[in-house]
Amino acid sequence: MPSSDKQANQRGGEPTETTVDDRRLKTVDTRGNGQKVRALSTDIAQVAVDGETETTEIEDVVDNPANVNYVRRNIVTRGAVIETGVGRARVTSRPGQSGQVNAVLVEE
Repeated sequence: MPSSDKQANQRGGEPTETTVDDRRLKTVDTRGNGQKVRALSTDIAQVAVDGETETTEIEDVVDNPANVNYVRRNIVTRGAVIETGVGRARVTSRPGQSGQVNAVLVEE
């Protein structure tokens, strides 16, 4: 049993559930002198196709292993499979931490 409650710097924040919608960003301060850009919602993704990177529009969330309800709510997290203009892609970045969606094409 801990001898004290958590201090303010040990508490976590609410998760940023990035949705598929018009692009909205939020900047938050971090420890030290840093900042993070969080994507509250986004509709574009950078998809790696055969060594090239294409900027394309996100149409839908197809699968999300983090939570089955995220598919229904169109929430993008790392590992989610999204439908884009160039095909289905798996998200490799953390949009709630980096503010952008990077993905690689999924072979089907």
